[in-house]
Amino acid sequence: MTRRINKVGLDLIKRFEGLRLQAYKCPAGIWTIGYGHTGKDVFPNLTIDEAWANTRLLEDIDTAERFVSNSTITHLTDNQFSALVCLCFNIGAGNFKASALLQLLHKGDLAGVADQFKVWIKSKGKKLPGLVFRRTAERDLFLKP
Repeated sequence: MTRRINKVGLDLIKRFEGLRLQAYKCPAGIWTIGYGHTGKDVFPNLTIDEAWANTRLLEDIDTAERFVSNSTITHLTDNQFSALVCLCFNIGAGNFKASALLQLLHKGDLAGVADQFKVWIKSKGKKLPGLVFRRTAERDLFLKP
C-alpha cells in the first residue's frame, strides 16, 4: 500500500498550483491545466471543470506518492513525506530521482535534505519568486514535527 500525502501537503499543492480551468503555458512553457496537470491530454483551448481538476490532481499526486514511497529508505514523518511528495509533484520524478536531496535522504542527513529544498527555485535557469515561496513552505512542512 502506498503512503498518502497529508491534508497540509495537499492544501500546499493546491495553494501554489492554483486552480486554472483553461489550459495555459506554465513558466517552463508546458501546457498545464487544473492544479498543475500536464500531459498529452492538455492542449491549447482545453477547458475543464473543478471535478476534472480534482480527479487529475489526485492521480498526479498518486504518481508522486508512489515514487517517493519507493525511493525512500529512511523512516519519514507524515510531514516529511508530504513535503517530499509536494516537491516531487512539482519538479517531476526524474529530477527528484537524480537530486542531491534524495542522496542526502538515503544517507539520513535530514538537515541536508531540508536545505536542498532551496535549490529548486529556478525554471529555465531563472529564479522565480513563486518557487522561492513554494520551497520555503515545503521546507517548513518538512521540518514541522
